[in-house]
Amino acid sequence: MVAKCQVISLCRSLLRAGCKYPDYNIREYTKRRTLDGFRMNKNLTDPSKVNDAYAEGKEQLEVVERVLKVYLAYPPKTKNIMELKV
Repeated sequence: MVAKCQVISLCRSLLRAGCKYPDYNIREYTKRRTLDGFRMNKNLTDPSKVNDAYAEGKEQLEVVERVLKVYLAYPPKTKNIMELKV
């Protein structure tokens, strides 16, 4: 079974990875999606389901990091409305 400290570490890693996106919308989406996912699974007690949810979280962390590398390599040419300085 996965330890509580490993789950907390995974949550923090996902939040940190999401904060690295320069785009406000993507940052907020990853934050919201991460917190919603952990809140949805906070009452899991079955060890196999906990392990499955943890494995899915690790896969999502890999996806976030991979997409971040691509996003930073090829940034969008236009800024969204939240990033414009008035």
